[in-house]
Amino acid sequence: MTVTARRSRLAVSLGLSLALGAFAPAAFAQPHQQVLTHAEQYKGEALKLLERLVNIDSGSGYVPGLTQVGDIAIDELHKLGATIEKVPNSDGTQHVLATFKGTGKAKILLMAHMDTVFKEGSAAERPFHIKDGRAYGPGVMDDKGGIVAGIYALKVLKNLDFKNYAQITFLLDASEETGSDVATDLIKKTAKAHDVTLNLEPGRPADGLVVWRKGSATALVEVKGKAAHAGVAPELGRNAAMEAAHQILQLGKLGDAEKKTTINFTVLKAGDRTNVIPDQATAKADVRAAVPEEFDRIEKDLARVSKDKLIAETEVTTSLQRGLPPMPQTKESDRLMAMAQGIYGELGRKLTEEGSGGAADASLSAGVGTPTLDGFGIVGGNIHTPQEYAEVESMVPRIYLLSRMIMELAGR
Repeated sequence: MTVTARRSRLAVSLGLSLALGAFAPAAFAQPHQQVLTHAEQYKGEALKLLERLVNIDSGSGYVPGLTQVGDIAIDELHKLGATIEKVPNSDGTQHVLATFKGTGKAKILLMAHMDTVFKEGSAAERPFHIKDGRAYGPGVMDDKGGIVAGIYALKVLKNLDFKNYAQITFLLDASEETGSDVATDLIKKTAKAHDVTLNLEPGRPADGLVVWRKGSATALVEVKGKAAHAGVAPELGRNAAMEAAHQILQLGKLGDAEKKTTINFTVLKAGDRTNVIPDQATAKADVRAAVPEEFDRIEKDLARVSKDKLIAETEVTTSLQRGLPPMPQTKESDRLMAMAQGIYGELGRKLTEEGSGGAADASLSAGVGTPTLDGFGIVGGNIHTPQEYAEVESMVPRIYLLSRMIMELAGR
């Protein structure tokens, strides 16, 4: 059966199941007791693994820490019978592909990432600890909790001797936070070969799954001016910093709240001496959009609006570097969400349906046409801050949700 045929079969299966109400919350009145029992038994172990991972610095590009995190994950996955492939990244780190072969028909891709946004030394400054039911530490929810959820869901399936799938692939990205050409190509290629993708980014504070994500881009504004002595003859200069400030103020208004488009200038560089009028300045903005055509519009508007200059005889150029594409909400993601909602209903819980301004690897999977649902990691909040946390009591239901989701997608 071709990948296209398998994907069509999965879409039809999901559609029929939804139409028949098979994945409505009321359909699963009782939990799958064996899955729940194993998930509960693994809670302590899972927290210990989370502690090990969090206490390792693995900021993007930090080879020693990312190698250590990868080795720990590989060791756990080897014990479960995975075939491991390491894929070298452009920065010296390595992505991990763990593959499990089964006896069924569906090919299921799980994704998580090993890198965090935190610099070297963060783990020593803020080591893993639990307070008032919340686990803290760098990357505890984004995305080391996702790695742990994936590993222990696979342990649950192994304990059940569940093999009613053709293949499960667990992809661990080493550069999700910054992106890389190697990771982009790897994710696209791998997703194309699978029927469905479950991304293990963190579940947000409302305990939900993510059905859409914004795409990302970086706007660059470059200004050329003319240097002069700031005290003796400032009038002879053309202040690139002042012009950049003017551009920031006007270009920062190009967002569109109704279309969920945002543009926020975050980096400004100009000059290196207080007594010299700067002749160079650059500004960078984070741009987010829910639909691809908004990036086209922003790119054109940057060039058009920047022609309105504050300081004559300065040169202003703009550009837009696109990052991850948007992940739109689709019929397929709605069907997957309905399935997940039914499974969570087995525990008497309800998932919230969420969107996110944060870009993620799920966008790349969805972009190649593979049905994708995101947010299967553990629940937490304050993402990308020193106060980032994970809800300890979300560990068991999230392992249960992911285990059962794999089982239902496999067609058991």
